[in-house]
Amino acid sequence: MNVPLKIYVIAGEASGDRHAGMLLQAFKRLHPDLEIRGWGGPVIQSAGALLDVHYTTANFMGFVEVARNLPRIWSLFQKTRAAINAFNPDLLLLVDYPGFNLRMAKWAHRRKLPVYYFIAPQVWAWKERRVSILRTCVQKLFVVLPFEVDFFRSHGISATYHGHPLAEHIHRFAAVPGFRKQWELDNRSIIALIPGSRTQEIRTMLPIYLRAMRIECKYQIAIAGLRQHQLLYESILNEESCPAVVVYDDMYNLLRHARLAVVTSGTASLETALFKIPMVVCYKGNYISYHIARHLVKVPYISLANLLAGKKIVEELIQDQCHPERISQVLQCLKTPSDRKKIQLALSELHEMLYKAHCYELLAQDLLLSIQNSR
Repeated sequence: MNVPLKIYVIAGEASGDRHAGMLLQAFKRLHPDLEIRGWGGPVIQSAGALLDVHYTTANFMGFVEVARNLPRIWSLFQKTRAAINAFNPDLLLLVDYPGFNLRMAKWAHRRKLPVYYFIAPQVWAWKERRVSILRTCVQKLFVVLPFEVDFFRSHGISATYHGHPLAEHIHRFAAVPGFRKQWELDNRSIIALIPGSRTQEIRTMLPIYLRAMRIECKYQIAIAGLRQHQLLYESILNEESCPAVVVYDDMYNLLRHARLAVVTSGTASLETALFKIPMVVCYKGNYISYHIARHLVKVPYISLANLLAGKKIVEELIQDQCHPERISQVLQCLKTPSDRKKIQLALSELHEMLYKAHCYELLAQDLLLSIQNSR
């Protein structure tokens, strides 16, 4: 008989909700007597969690943006600590979202609450001082990039790798018939615009992408959108007077049909890479936040496709380089057969690097064994 187990989970973004939810569903199949509470969204809820905070209310990015929202962030700390104390869980499962979650790890450690971390903070890229927090406060890391195991173990931190969940998810993905008809798309080849999931990202990036599309009359322009931001997309499309279709909550079907993509740096750039879509990866943020980050980041690329390959396989347009004319120039290059073939071959190798069958099941087994061994 399983011993009852209570897990408090904190996933502050859409990608974290998806990955944590799938992990918890797999965990529950191994250990049915499980109570879950915490932060997340619909996927974590589908695993049976009671939500204290929906991730859409906690999306803050960049130094300036975080500073502007400090009262809100502090209230979330207080609310979360109170919820954990009331729930009295057996462990805290942190998922990505390092700015908030590392502070929660320190608090939980002082409270003697075991902490497990899924999708480790990218301390190898910047803020390496955070390594000491992980070493002191976290029982075990479950990493999603192959090189991270050696990095963390070299710093005395227990870490395991079972493949990247996105690679398995995309490997299993089956396109829905009638996609074009459903979204009233015509028969032209599709350029997918993926401006990001946060309100701030969409407001900054989507107008730039749409201006770059003004000469693309031979292509169907489709935006990967989230229904929660529908009014924002409509407002931007009206302002930019660009004929584009918003495909809501269906990015994978869009990528399955896309020929090219313009993607905001983040998880979506890796998803696009795993679909083997030639793309340009873009980033443009608050001027102050960007220049602070530029002096802290230690890696040569912003996209995981390039970082994992150890070379530039997709073009990155950052800050001043991220403007409509430059995006348009890169897209013209991506239309040439030789460039397309070269990029798609490199992206295929990336998929092979990250794919492992039954990733979530292996993660759940590892987590359960780690918990049992610590008791």
